[in-house]
Amino acid sequence: MREELARILKEFSADSGTIHLMGGDGLLHLKASIGIPDQVLTFINAIPVGKGMAGLAAERREPVTICNLQSDTSGDARPGAKATGLEGSIALPIFDGDRVAGVLGVANLAPRTFTPAEIDRLLEEGRRLAAHSA
Repeated sequence: MREELARILKEFSADSGTIHLMGGDGLLHLKASIGIPDQVLTFINAIPVGKGMAGLAAERREPVTICNLQSDTSGDARPGAKATGLEGSIALPIFDGDRVAGVLGVANLAPRTFTPAEIDRLLEEGRRLAAHSA
């Protein structure tokens, strides 16, 4: 999965990313990460649905995007997200058919707004990840 994540980050000129897959316990479990500080990894190893960007993307069944994590006041990102040093960030549900199988996260060190075409492409990558993880 790390190789797939690296390919996605390269395609989108992103600095970091994560892949979480839904576990039998109902939590999102980290399966791959690139560019995430070690002190943050412990907090994102298992994420409850509805918590933080990844958990909200799974719960809402739609992308959650923040142009600048460092100045965000929406409440969608958890307080520890600022520790990543990242700014432009998006979390997208990984769909396996109609089921949310996980969440793909992509982020940049600079502010970034993902275009509708980029979001569609990332959702497509998520479906591809679901097919490879099945």
